[in-house]
Amino acid sequence: FETVYRSMSKEAAEPVKELFTDISLYLLGAQTRVEKAFFRFFDSLFPLVYSRLINPGITDLSEEYTECLRLTRQDINPFGRYSKETVTELAKSLRASRTFNQALSVGIEVLNATEHAALTKECSRALVKMQYCPHCQGLTLIRPCEGYCLNVMRGCFASVSELDAPWREYIYTLEHLSNEMAGAHDLELVLLGIRYSINEAILHAQLNGPQLSATVNTVMPQPSPRCSNPKLLKQVRKVGLTSLNHAKEFINYMKRSRTLYASLTERLCDGDLVMKDSSTCWNGEDVVER
Repeated sequence: FETVYRSMSKEAAEPVKELFTDISLYLLGAQTRVEKAFFRFFDSLFPLVYSRLINPGITDLSEEYTECLRLTRQDINPFGRYSKETVTELAKSLRASRTFNQALSVGIEVLNATEHAALTKECSRALVKMQYCPHCQGLTLIRPCEGYCLNVMRGCFASVSELDAPWREYIYTLEHLSNEMAGAHDLELVLLGIRYSINEAILHAQLNGPQLSATVNTVMPQPSPRCSNPKLLKQVRKVGLTSLNHAKEFINYMKRSRTLYASLTERLCDGDLVMKDSSTCWNGEDVVER
């Protein structure tokens, strides 16, 4: 609008803002429809195109007349097939991105839940025995045997390890969905293409300007008619658009966590917790040769 249709760029700013606010709310899970958001946008766009491009001699339209133009836009269909094509293409990409966002939220819930998994009394006793009983014998430098640590941790996190199979399936689903988004339903490409689709829609209206004016004059012959039951469609909502630019990078990172719950016990028994560089270790009862 600022480069091609400057005569109406200022007035088009609010409908554009509302459109992308609706898109962002949809991606975040709001119970809205992409189709309705675009219909509202094209409803708001029609009075601007009609008064600034088709009939530039019109100085000011009354609020009632502007509202009537909005309400009759879908019946008059000034933008032809281009308005519908824009909605159809973008809706597919937005649904994929919305599902991706919802899937990530599920993953966050799972990780948050298992991060604070409650330990049973038996597990707590086993952990204390493994870690501190050697100290009672003055063996402060002796650490648990790796096999002993694995047995204790497997008992403590048996319920968590059951998440292995569904977690692997979850990561696979994220990969599949990400590939779909990067292909036919690439959200960034479709969003960038909105400007071209809207431009084609406006050009279509301009080319059919005389017919549109005749139709409008037939439907609304008075210069400032009052519409019955006007719709107040302005909804001022301020939400930042969430970016999915790093989806691919994130998925590559997630692939490495495919075995997260299967390898949890091995990870817990790695590092400084167990004896790695000595031939002796604590087996729960005594110091033994590795």
